[in-house]
Amino acid sequence: MRRLVETEGISTTDGSGRRVIDGEVLAKLAQRRAHQIDDPSDVRRSARNRLVGLVTEVVSDKVMAQVEMQCGPARIVSLMSTEAVEELDLKVGDLAVAVIKSTMVTVETPSTRSSSRPSTPEP
Repeated sequence: MRRLVETEGISTTDGSGRRVIDGEVLAKLAQRRAHQIDDPSDVRRSARNRLVGLVTEVVSDKVMAQVEMQCGPARIVSLMSTEAVEELDLKVGDLAVAVIKSTMVTVETPSTRSSSRPSTPEP
C-alpha cells in the first residue's frame, strides 16, 4: 500500500493522525487499475463464474438495492434486497465475490453485419 500511496498521491491520514485509506478512494483506484483478483475464499461451489472485486457503489431504498462492483476489468451490477445488503454489511470499498449462476444467455451480433440472410438450398 505504501507504493500506491506514493505513486497515486492518496491521502492516508485521518482526523486523529492515523494512517488509513478511505474505502471510496480505494474503490476508485481499483476501477482505474482494474485487473482480475484471485478468489480469496476456500469455499467450494458448483458455480464457476466467481469474480472477486471491490464494491464501488451501493444504492438502496426501503426494499431493493443496487450493488456495483469492479471485478478486474469487469463492472458487475447486482440487484438484491436491502435486507441482504444490510446482512452482508456491504459498503463501498469492501472486498466481495460476485457469484454468477445464470439460466439465460443473450446472443448479440455486430451492428456492421449485413441484415440479409444467407439462402438455404432447397432439397
